[in-house]
Amino acid sequence: MARLLIYLGLACVICRLLTKQWPWELAGWEPGSTSVRSRAEARARALLGVARHARRTDIIEAHKRLVAMVHPDRGGTNEQVHEANAARDLLLARIVEISE
Repeated sequence: MARLLIYLGLACVICRLLTKQWPWELAGWEPGSTSVRSRAEARARALLGVARHARRTDIIEAHKRLVAMVHPDRGGTNEQVHEANAARDLLLARIVEISE
């Protein structure tokens, strides 16, 4: 059992050295994933209906579809449009953050 833990630890360190990311970061899991930011991102993804690793074009297309449905001229409200815009901005900012 101790050997297994040592091997796992070494594998984590090697992964970090080779990719500059921890294995759980590569897998998309973030420690403390119940943070306010993670919950906000999850809510934004749910609102736009996109996956966790959605591309920029997917986010923009989903935003356009949502705004077309919730626009005040179509029976929606200004608040719904602002929520859609905020969700888009949050997810696009996250993509920029990851790519840097």
